Amino acid sequence: MATNSRSYTDLNLAFTRHPSTGDVTKKTNVEAIKASLKNLIQTKNYERPFHPEIGCQIHGLLFENFTPVVKQVMKRTIEQMIDKFEPRVTLTDVRLEESPDENGIRLDIYFRINNTQEPATLSTTLLRIR
Repeated sequence: MATNSRSYTDLNLAFTRHPSTGDVTKKTNVEAIKASLKNLIQTKNYERPFHPEIGCQIHGLLFENFTPVVKQVMKRTIEQMIDKFEPRVTLTDVRLEESPDENGIRLDIYFRINNTQEPATLSTTLLRIR
């Protein structure tokens, strides 16, 4: 049985220059997927021209009281967004934890890239700022 050795590459959105070629640097595999997931979570609907459906409605929920119901709705929103817009990963788990000292929500996304068996984690904080 042959294994799929597909590699994923995305542009580095910081647009840093490669030291030897001068081209824009790239992110590959796990780092590319993490950047894509973070970008999807931080994008609001109607923010991308010609693709109003791409985005996550989590920003509206950040200002709600962090109750178990709101936590479950946030988790389901993130899971649905990843299932719909990031076909390169298989989602394992999404964990949310209130972080009152940072005035935000701590988010951990556990996933596996489809061509590997190696688990990966994206950890970020969603801040309550406008």
